[in-house]
Amino acid sequence: MSPTDPATAAALHTGGTVSGVRDRSGALCEVELLDGRSVMVKQNRAPGATRAEATGLEWLAASGTVRVPLLHGWDERWLVAERVVTGPPGRAAAVELGRSLARMHRAGAPAFGAPPPDGPVEAYIGQAPMRNNAQDSWPGWYAEQRVLPYLRTAVDDGTIRPQEAGTVERLCDRLPDLAGPAEPPARLHGDLWNGNVLWGADGHPYLIDPAAHGGHRETDLAMLHLFGCPQLPSVIQGYEEIAPLSEGWRTRIPLHQLFPLLVHAALFGRGYAEQALDAARSALAV
Repeated sequence: MSPTDPATAAALHTGGTVSGVRDRSGALCEVELLDGRSVMVKQNRAPGATRAEATGLEWLAASGTVRVPLLHGWDERWLVAERVVTGPPGRAAAVELGRSLARMHRAGAPAFGAPPPDGPVEAYIGQAPMRNNAQDSWPGWYAEQRVLPYLRTAVDDGTIRPQEAGTVERLCDRLPDLAGPAEPPARLHGDLWNGNVLWGADGHPYLIDPAAHGGHRETDLAMLHLFGCPQLPSVIQGYEEIAPLSEGWRTRIPLHQLFPLLVHAALFGRGYAEQALDAARSALAV
């Protein structure tokens, strides 16, 4: 049986004795242990969400390319990981992040949409369901598995008007022409906005809260551009030192941002719907 509170979960998965608990958000607590360790305890109520996150962290760590918090343990409700002490985002750490992301992407995946080993097909990106259904062609997979499901949700909820949906549907039809040079499936973090990058006080970047799957490497980088990332030019510099990006990648940023924007539209409403439609129009104008 899964623990019923974060303190019990921390004790179970670390083997330590809890000395204090501090709420960080509705689903996240910081737990202090008597031996001096500090851990983060995250609660996921959606079926399969903790498994998806835990196997994603393990898959990224298994590449030997990026730093993630040490995972002490997890069950169907709780995930317990080390607390990363954070500091300012310096240029050297940003270059390291870019190099690490390039190597992580190069570690690859069996197919587009492939889940991590032992990861669920029915996964999540944030609070939104995300299906990891593997396919060999990126344009078709991206349209069918990452764009159209969230467009349908947004239309059904009234967030995007039916007459507006045609813009996104036209983009999906043109994806084979707009996708740029073919790329092999990359090992993606999958939800790489700035809030999921921790700038460690030790001078190194750490990745948290993945929605990991096989995908196009430009999608992770487009996500960093979407909500802003400190020292982003240095991140890109470090990335291209290891794995130069294909010609025209900057013009394809709106194309790759369409997926997370539609997810946000489905979750949070009209403001993101308008941004998604703008991104679709920009991608079509290339």
